Amino acid sequence: MKRLVSIWAPVLAWCGVIFYLSGIPDLGTGLGQWDLVLRKMAHITEYAILAALFWRALAKGSPLRKPMVFWLTVGFCVLYAVSDEWHQGFVPGRSPAILDVLIDSGGTLLACLLLRRKKPGPLAFLFSNTVVETQ
Repeated sequence: MKRLVSIWAPVLAWCGVIFYLSGIPDLGTGLGQWDLVLRKMAHITEYAILAALFWRALAKGSPLRKPMVFWLTVGFCVLYAVSDEWHQGFVPGRSPAILDVLIDSGGTLLACLLLRRKKPGPLAFLFSNTVVETQ
């Protein structure tokens, strides 16, 4: 049970962070055009982190092969992005945007493509060799 919590707690915590940020009525920085750029970069980053955490949880907690981990991670993150935008529809001053789902999905795909490599580079510390390689 302790292992299960240590594997999945970061995923749940990060989902909570995303949910919290989505509930803030105005996240504007007052930096004009830079505000838009910074917010979209934040979307990419928050979903890349979510993808990395979800991938890590699947990799450490199951005997799934990399292609299955890849698609389950993409599926989960895209569904969470859709639910996040739906949630924003109930927040005063916020509105759902399909473009944000696409940007979130881009961050997810970026992380998953990096993690799919045999050597995940700077993210290697997150993972052990528990994801079975396909032949």
